[in-house]
Amino acid sequence: MKEIILILDFGSQYTQLIARKVRELNVYCEIHPYNKIPENISAVVGVILSGSPFSVRDAEAPIPDLSKIKGKLPLLGVCYGAQFLAQSGGGEVLPSEIREYGRANLSYIDRSCTLVNGMSDNSQVWMSHGDTILNVPDNFKISTSTETVRVAGFKIEKEDTYGIQFHPEVYHTTEGKALLKNFLVDICGCHQNWTPDSFIELTISSLQAKLGNDKVVLGLSGGVDSSVAAVLLHQAIGKNLYCIFVDNGLLRKNEFEDVLHSYQDLGLNVKGVNAADKFLDALIGITEPEKKRKAIGNSFIEVFDEESHLIEDVVWLAQGTIYPDVIESVSVNGPSATIKSHHNVGGLPDFMKLKIVEPLNTLFKDEVRRIGRALNMPSFIIDRHPFPGPGLGIRVLGEVTRERVKILQEVDHIYIQNMKAFGLYDKVWQAAAILLPVQSVGVMGDERTYENVVALRAVESTDGMTADWSPLPYDYLSKVSSEIINKVSGVNRVVYDISSKPPATIEWE
Repeated sequence: MKEIILILDFGSQYTQLIARKVRELNVYCEIHPYNKIPENISAVVGVILSGSPFSVRDAEAPIPDLSKIKGKLPLLGVCYGAQFLAQSGGGEVLPSEIREYGRANLSYIDRSCTLVNGMSDNSQVWMSHGDTILNVPDNFKISTSTETVRVAGFKIEKEDTYGIQFHPEVYHTTEGKALLKNFLVDICGCHQNWTPDSFIELTISSLQAKLGNDKVVLGLSGGVDSSVAAVLLHQAIGKNLYCIFVDNGLLRKNEFEDVLHSYQDLGLNVKGVNAADKFLDALIGITEPEKKRKAIGNSFIEVFDEESHLIEDVVWLAQGTIYPDVIESVSVNGPSATIKSHHNVGGLPDFMKLKIVEPLNTLFKDEVRRIGRALNMPSFIIDRHPFPGPGLGIRVLGEVTRERVKILQEVDHIYIQNMKAFGLYDKVWQAAAILLPVQSVGVMGDERTYENVVALRAVESTDGMTADWSPLPYDYLSKVSSEIINKVSGVNRVVYDISSKPPATIEWE
């Protein structure tokens, strides 16, 4: 039987992190907005209430309907979730006299409380709140305190309902994973059997039942998500999967030939389509990033539709959509403001008339890699850095021309090949070279030059939601810079991007 932990999202920046920590404990969970609780919760074995940027005292504070949950299923409120449980139960929540942000230590732990059983004296936790639970109802028993927060945790008597003022999902809470395990295993009774192998087995059987003998077409990008989706579908429906890999002229150097060959080695039925001229022509004169994405996306749809029609009786379009894309599209306050268009989200034009199948839409990026390894896919595919759907089209800032793409391909090739030679590639989440719409003065030999500037970017991350810039070694950067300037005609200056996300994004466009 499938066991689900339901996470109700009140808009916290940490909600996805809660889900990731739960899944690291081999327990399946789903995130739903607090105001969109699924009708059927028969498979739900426990519920977690997230934090929130709101105060429970705000007039517009999010208020969930817990009538089917509280007192009937194990329930854990985190930060805002704990404050909501306290206030709605008759307790008192007020602005903190001392606002507690950052590290704190538990000065009191009730060892009889299952949630915090086994936690160490003085255990470090992470606080992030402007309100304090000042008083709790008589049937609330305090389970943890810090020096400045008396009600850091509680349990409601005669219920499996708990609240904690700190965040167990962040790594600063050193025993947060143990606390979550107490909740999931000892309180909810989860069996911790959601593993890559179980996911593969369940997904293949459900794909077979859903697709039957229908034909499915999949657009491969060369990236991890579409590649893993292709192998899963291939194992489920074999020859009825038709893969199309389009060369949009915006791939890395030699990537079209290299990736096409690797797919054929996997036994996939793949057709390579060279459509570089169509894409590059569509980008002439366009400099605005969102318009570039739209032009690339529209060109892909036209090419993909034309190729799909060459396959008779196709019913399904497969996509490598992953869970963060799904969460973003049903966020608490509706879809967030557009930062950039996503190549898997936004639907299909009416004329394509295909049903959608997304075998990875419950997985985070690192989980997709785990599935790929369990499928025995080669590491050079599974461990590839993420690469944007529009490719180098959004790494050539300003107008995209054949000449500028060629320059960036050469720069990128030197950057990535040296990264592999220095043993740095697998230590970095994503690396990118960006051709700037800027020229600078330089001196080469006895001549003054006025040529292009390129920026190098490398970040460390887990899922791309947040990222820190990578402190690459100076000797590596020195070698790469020298090689780029000496070997790539048209470039006379190399800079390194030391911005983190947020406030910057990983890509420049």
